[in-house]
Formats: sequence, structure tokens, C-alpha cells
Amino acid sequence: MSPALENPAAALLPPEPVAVSPAMREVLEAARDVAPTPTTALLLGESGTGKELLARFLHQHSQRPGAFVAVNCAALPAELLESELFGHERGAFTGAAERRAGRFEQAQRGTLLLDEVSELPLPLQAKLLRVLQEREVDRVGGQRPIPVDVRIIATSNRDLSQMVERGLFRADLYYRLNVFPIVLPPLRERREDLPALAEALVLDAAAALGRRPPALDLAALAALLTHPFPGNVRELRNLLERALVRCRGPVIGPAHLHLHRAGPVADLPAIAPGAEAPALPLHLGELERLAIGEALRRAGGNRTHAARLLGIGLRTLRNRLRTYREAGVALESADPAARHLWPVVLPAPPHLAHAGERALARSSQKEGA
Repeated sequence: MSPALENPAAALLPPEPVAVSPAMREVLEAARDVAPTPTTALLLGESGTGKELLARFLHQHSQRPGAFVAVNCAALPAELLESELFGHERGAFTGAAERRAGRFEQAQRGTLLLDEVSELPLPLQAKLLRVLQEREVDRVGGQRPIPVDVRIIATSNRDLSQMVERGLFRADLYYRLNVFPIVLPPLRERREDLPALAEALVLDAAAALGRRPPALDLAALAALLTHPFPGNVRELRNLLERALVRCRGPVIGPAHLHLHRAGPVADLPAIAPGAEAPALPLHLGELERLAIGEALRRAGGNRTHAARLLGIGLRTLRNRLRTYREAGVALESADPAARHLWPVVLPAPPHLAHAGERALARSSQKEGA
């Protein structure tokens, strides 16, 4: 398969979508329901949310014996894309020196991923619709149709229904693809997944670099939790790989992340007198809850150890946990049922706690006294 048609970022992503947050649990539950069926799936979401990873998950759980074949519909010009999808006969056009099977044939009895299907030109949309209806392809320059048994998964980071209204996407093809839609939430809406996702990505990046994986200390995690991540999981992967290159010790701290250089999206605008302040990406209370849940997860549920990691007293931690319990607030990171999703990474030593953690500790001690 041509490397241009594959997403190289997928190699560093965890093999299964991390699903600690309710939003991603719902996505994974839907994926598990549809995976063993031949139903066409349409994966929607912003760029970098992990649509190809989920497509591979669907194929892995489909029990289809054929290959998983991916085509990036935005990566090739229209004149080459038809031949790439449907194949061609020898002499069909200049440069066609031999017969070539298209991606549909290569995915026989397997799964074909039409990545960014919204980028297909209208004439090719019509030919794709016919293939989906008839379950057979016509090679460019071919004399007879070729039957295909292929499970279709399509992805798009654009609103296809709006494209239909604007005449940019065929309505009949949209309805043919939109049989089982799954919407992947952006990273900013699944903050509970970020600790597990970050550690998994650090492990994979360290393996690719041939290095021992460093731990991600709680101050670095707090910095990540407040970052808006407009590039979603892809941005997180790149950021952590860069931090791993810069980090020479056993712990990744906030300084290794260089989030202050992430560009204007990371900076809050100035507030005019009398104007309402813009919302922060994460409320302080939610950040505290996630930090406590992560500390408990790293401590294996041991509250004394968790309090030491947070730099607060055991009494303060107990008071916080009682408050959460009475309010019915879940600590996702401490959920034993989700513990298999968390790679084993040694926590940062307590003496490496940074100023942000100590400030949070002082605030918690005052409230818990």
C-alpha cells in the first residue's frame, strides 16, 4: 500500500481508543455494537480526533478475513483517484503499463476506509455511489464489472449534511454512507481521557525512539489539562514527542512541554473594562478533581500515597473525597473498571512537585482544616 494513502500518525496512537470519559465510552460502546456487522459506518469529528484509529478498531473487531485498506481521498488528484479506487487495465491511459487492482479489490472480504470522503469530486461521487449500490467495480478501461465484498467505513471532518445543502456532496451518497454515524468528540470535551492518553502516547513515542519512558508529573498533567488542544489527539501526540526529545531525565515536567509557544490559541485575550471574562478551558474545581483521581490511580487506590503525590495532608484528601461522594461526582481516573486502560508508568517523586501543585495544596489545606 502506498504510504501516501496511510496516516503516519496512526503508528504512534494506542491500539485501542482510550475511553475513560463518558463521551468516549459511548463512542466505544457504539463501535463495539457495529463492528461485527457489515453495516457501513460514518465516522465524524474534527481533524486529529482519532477517526482512523477507530476505523482500525472496527476492522479488528469485524472478524472479516480480508485486509484493512485506507484511501485518503484528499491526498490524490481526481484523475488518479478513480484508478486508485477502482483499478485500471493495461493501456487504459498513458502510463498504464500493466493491469492494476484498485483499493476495492485489494480490500476484498475486508474493510475499505474512505478517509475524508467529503473531498471526493462530484463526478467520482456518482461512480462511488454505483459501486456501493451494485457491489461491483469497473476498472478504468475494463470490459466487465468485478464483484466486490467490502465493508465500507468513511470519515469526514466536515459537516456532510451542510455540504449536501450547498450542492457540494450528493444527497444519495450521503444517505448511503450515513447508515451508522459515530461522532468522535474533540479532546477538549473528553478531558478525563487525557491522563491515560498522554501516558500511552509517551510509552509509544519512547518505544519508537528506543528510550525508557519517563513519567509525566502532575504539574505537567495540569498544564495539559488546561490547554485547549485545537489539533486534538494529533497535537497532543506531537507535543509529547517533542517533550520526550527535550527531556533527559526520568520525569516530564511543564518546562518540557513548551505550551507557552503553542501560538495565539493558547493565550487568553485582554478583557475590556466591564466586559465578561472568557471561559477558561477547564474550571479549577474540575482540574482538582482530575488531579486527585489521577493521584489515586497512580497510587493504586492508596490514599496515603495519593496525598503524598499531591503534596497535601491525608485529612484534606479524605475531606475532598467525602465532598465528591456526597455530591455524586465520579473520579474517573480512579475507576477500577477502567484501570486496564492505563499504562504502568512510575509517578513523579513527591519532591518534584511544582509551584502550581503546592499552591493547590495550600488552598486545599485551608479548606480542609
